[in-house]
Amino acid sequence: MRKVIHVDMDAFYASVEQRDDPSLRGRPVVVAWRGARSVVCAASYEARVFGVRSAMPAIRAERLCPDAVFVPPDFARYKAVSQQIRAIFARHTELVEPLSLDEAYLDVTRPRSGLASATDIARHIRAAIFEETGLTASAGVAPSKFVAKIASDWRKPDGLFVVPPARVLDFLAPLAVGRLPGVGRVTEARLQELGIATVADLRAQPADALVAEFGRWGRRLHELAFGIDEHPVEPERPHTQISSEDTLEQDLPLDALAPHVRRMAARTWAAWERQRERDVQAGRPPRQPRTIVLKLKTADFRILTRSLSPPRPPRAGQALADTACALLGRVDLPPATRYRLVGVGLANLAHDPQADLFDGPHDAPRA
Repeated sequence: MRKVIHVDMDAFYASVEQRDDPSLRGRPVVVAWRGARSVVCAASYEARVFGVRSAMPAIRAERLCPDAVFVPPDFARYKAVSQQIRAIFARHTELVEPLSLDEAYLDVTRPRSGLASATDIARHIRAAIFEETGLTASAGVAPSKFVAKIASDWRKPDGLFVVPPARVLDFLAPLAVGRLPGVGRVTEARLQELGIATVADLRAQPADALVAEFGRWGRRLHELAFGIDEHPVEPERPHTQISSEDTLEQDLPLDALAPHVRRMAARTWAAWERQRERDVQAGRPPRQPRTIVLKLKTADFRILTRSLSPPRPPRAGQALADTACALLGRVDLPPATRYRLVGVGLANLAHDPQADLFDGPHDAPRA
């Protein structure tokens, strides 16, 4: 049985800002650029009291908390602190799966530090983070990744919560089904229509009935209800999608988006080439992207995507840009619609031993 720790830094970006500028301590801090086009990267706990949350428009955050201190993000500084924290993880295990700069899974089933239990390791990690960075972290300990992740949120901020194997079913039972990984608002609403509001309700459903309603995902829901999750902690997990997106300076109509789509395609292709180089250096087999994705966000924050899996994948940035622009033709919203965000992605990265992705450019497939 695995011993998994999920470590989640508390209001990471905002906490770094408060640590480095004592005048910000105890004040509502919002990490974001001011302006109608910006979104919140992080909010301190003092700002969260007012309802400010990550990813909300900065202008809304300002309305919710007029006294908030807006601080522009400094990602280079946050990344440097994140590397300090990962060095602390490495003292205990080589099995570390970063999810972002501020959270990670650790498999400590066979720790290199020699500590007796996963709980002791989590305590040592949190103490070392505070001593060496001045920041607090919350942690969850459990026999699986998804339960550990839920547990890390249980006593935030600066908390530790342990779910031993014998307590997993009791811990999950009263939770809303929306707490399970992969259950978004649409799936949660559909489950509630079926009278399934909690994990206990879900557990009471026969697996065959869930499969009939949700297909293969129904089988996964049944497993999660019983705390079953065999996914291992995966260090250096290869990306399955690479994308870039940007919020435009002003809302634009569809026919004005092509230059911005091409700019995002160039950025995505550059990121893809960097990932390819990392794969080569790590000795991983080459992969190729099977799907091209166009992402748009309207002025009223509606998100839509269009995708294409061509017979042959793009072999140059120009081909990616041409196909992404062709996908604009699949957007069927009214002509008066304005768009505030554009993104381009390469998805379904998979190994194909029969193909050589980089044997020269070819014409983009028609979308």
